[in-house]
Amino acid sequence: MHKQPVRIMSYRDIITIEPDKRGGKPCIRRMRITVYDVLGWLAAGMSTAEIIDDFPELTETDIRACLEFAADREHRLVASVSAA
Repeated sequence: MHKQPVRIMSYRDIITIEPDKRGGKPCIRRMRITVYDVLGWLAAGMSTAEIIDDFPELTETDIRACLEFAADREHRLVASVSAA
C-alpha cells in the first residue's frame, strides 16, 4: 500500500488577527468566527462534522488550523516559561 505524502499546512495561512474585528481575537479567514469559538465547540464534544453542519462556511482544514494554532501557542508558552 502506498502512503500519500503529508501536506504541511500552516495555520498562519488561515488564522487572521484584525484589531477591529472581535476585539483582535484570532479569527478564521477574516470571518467573525474565532479560534476560541471552534476550540470551545470541540471541547463541548461537538465533532468536526457537527461544527461544519452548523457553520458550513468552515472546512475541516479551518478546524485543524485552530488546533494547530492552539498547539503552537501552548508550545510557545511552555518554551517561554522554561526559559525564564
